[in-house]
Amino acid sequence: MTTKPATEAAREAWELLSLVAKAKHGVLTARLAELDLTPVQAHALRRLDPLRPLAMSALAEALYCHASNVTGIVDRLESRGLVERTPEAGDRRVRTLVLTPEGAVVRNKVIELSSEPPAALSALSRSDQRALRDILRRLVADETTTVSP
Repeated sequence: MTTKPATEAAREAWELLSLVAKAKHGVLTARLAELDLTPVQAHALRRLDPLRPLAMSALAEALYCHASNVTGIVDRLESRGLVERTPEAGDRRVRTLVLTPEGAVVRNKVIELSSEPPAALSALSRSDQRALRDILRRLVADETTTVSP
């Protein structure tokens, strides 16, 4: 599949999207620190389903990191009482993660914080918000259907 060369407007739009994302990341990181969480720990909590245990290897895959890195992340979450490690019923060598009741509460706070749009986006008119949303939906749909060589 061939792609069209990027226009100057496309490059500028990408740069602006990156700036918005970086600014949001900075604000979110500060808010997560109030919950005594790093962004990676928060991302790990988001990936855990309160109703289903998740194998540590599956969490490593979801976080795009090595299993040894997940061990450190889980150690910190476990020491805070947010997750528990349990042996998998079919294979006791496999450790699964389960959110504790407190972990589920903190996870919900993380999801709420992560879902808050930047103030500048909220300040846009409703029609501009819808237009931006619709453009971004098309962009996401195109990215998820495009196959890389």
